[in-house]
Amino acid sequence: MIDLRVLILRRVPKFVLGNLIGTLVDTFVLWVFSHFVFDGYVGEVIISPVISFECAVLVNFLLSYHFIWRDRVPNMTAKSFWHRFWPYNASCIGGFLIKMGALMLIQYLTKWDVVICNLLALCVSGTFNFMMNEFVVFRKRKEN
Repeated sequence: MIDLRVLILRRVPKFVLGNLIGTLVDTFVLWVFSHFVFDGYVGEVIISPVISFECAVLVNFLLSYHFIWRDRVPNMTAKSFWHRFWPYNASCIGGFLIKMGALMLIQYLTKWDVVICNLLALCVSGTFNFMMNEFVVFRKRKEN
């Protein structure tokens, strides 16, 4: 029997790679929408980031569903997909809120540059997102 720690350590590099891909998607979609689709503050600073965030969430979920936690999805059906997608999306929104809270707290306590604080906050929210995926969204189901 493979130890749980070994399984988690096998998933972490895939999770990091998936999130890097999601970050690239987020950045590209944000750039396209903020430069070519929307004009003005609301479109560029509010609507474009929301759309880019949701595109990144979808890409990250597809990678998680088909690559990272594939062994936890016994039936790849539309019902299974949507049953897991909504909790995944909610956990990503929660992770984003945790990241913002951690960023503001770290910056307030340390007065470091926001980029450094953001990197540290991403570590906190990334750990939260990994745990939510491992133990909630793609939790191992009991066998009958």
